[in-house]
Order: sequence, then structure tokens, then C-alpha cells
Amino acid sequence: MRDDGRRYDVVVLDPPKFVHSAEQVSAGSRGYKDVNMLGLELVRPGGLMATFSCSGHVDAALFQKIVAGAALDAGRHAQILERLSQPPDHPIGIEFPEAEYLKGLILRVQ
Repeated sequence: MRDDGRRYDVVVLDPPKFVHSAEQVSAGSRGYKDVNMLGLELVRPGGLMATFSCSGHVDAALFQKIVAGAALDAGRHAQILERLSQPPDHPIGIEFPEAEYLKGLILRVQ
């Protein structure tokens, strides 16, 4: 789609879990960055991109940094319209922060 010049008003990225352990954070982060760079290239200027991660070892701050790096490398400017996290039916045990594994960003892309 990218190579054909297709562009969309809305792109949704919901990849599989790329990071299964702390040792995989670096490699998995690269996977999230690559997916987000490709997604950003498909969004029309002024369009929206929803991007998600279900990796517990990638916290919300790291995920935002990964997506910011992807935008920079893709040559796109993006604004966070909303941060998303898991709903109340996925409670997070205070002693197990990795249970906070669902996260997402809604972006406006220029």
C-alpha cells in the first residue's frame, strides 16, 4: 500500500506482543518502531493513527518514545490526542506492574 502511494484518513495498528521478556525489550522496541513508521507513512496529512502495544515490558512512557522516534524517522509530525489504557475489567495488581500491559495512543498526523 505504501509503495502504491495509498494514503488513508485513519490507520489502526494493533500488532502482536513483540516483547515477551525483559531481555527482548530492545529487539521488540525496534519491531514497534518499524510498524509505526510504516503506519505513519500511510496516514494522509491531518489524518488519525491509533497505535497499540500489549507488551507488559514496554511501559507507556517507552511506547510513547518509540512512536515519537518512528514519527521523526518517517518525517511526520504527530500530536497525541488521547492516551489509552486497559479497561476496568483488566485490573492491575499493585505488586505486578507488568499487568498494565495494554496501552495505546490516538495521534493526529501532519
